[in-house]
Amino acid sequence: MRRDLVPGEQVIVTTRPQPRKLIVPAAAFIAAPAAAAFASAWIIRGEAERLVPALSREWSPWLVTGCILGAAWIWLAYCLPRLLKWQGTRYTLTSRRIVARYGMLKRRDQQVNLAAVRNLMLTQTMGQRILRSGNISLETGYQGIVTVVDVPEVARFRDFVLDAIDELPGDVAFGAADPAEERGTLPWELREGGTDER
Repeated sequence: MRRDLVPGEQVIVTTRPQPRKLIVPAAAFIAAPAAAAFASAWIIRGEAERLVPALSREWSPWLVTGCILGAAWIWLAYCLPRLLKWQGTRYTLTSRRIVARYGMLKRRDQQVNLAAVRNLMLTQTMGQRILRSGNISLETGYQGIVTVVDVPEVARFRDFVLDAIDELPGDVAFGAADPAEERGTLPWELREGGTDER
């Protein structure tokens, strides 16, 4: 992120989403090999043959291999993609903008200039309140509403955003200067029909 900064811009905080979405993949990561080991031991003891007489001893290696492949499939197809998705998501707050980056191989960036933020709203579900995370919605004039999901320590992150907005220079904090002031003309000189005859 530091190489993407504009001159004078500083990183305030970088974080990832709340890792609560990794609870079920972590449980599956632990339970899958345990279940495969239990099923393999059950098959090797001959319980599968006793339960289904058509399964003779010759089937045991294939059944054990199936248990191992099932555990590996849970790891690779369920646990690993969710871990990589969480690992590849980053929220960075700088002195000028909020950058949300998604993905590791295929990357998607979403940026919101703090000068464009007109309203900031924090929402939390019951689970998010327990874990002190939440969603921050940033309302901008031209981009609509941008939501940063599952921010950990969301109240502190919101305070950082508000402090960064307060510290923006005066001409940046409320958008660019008025075009009339930039050209040195007064607003009544821009009306149709020419200048005011006062």
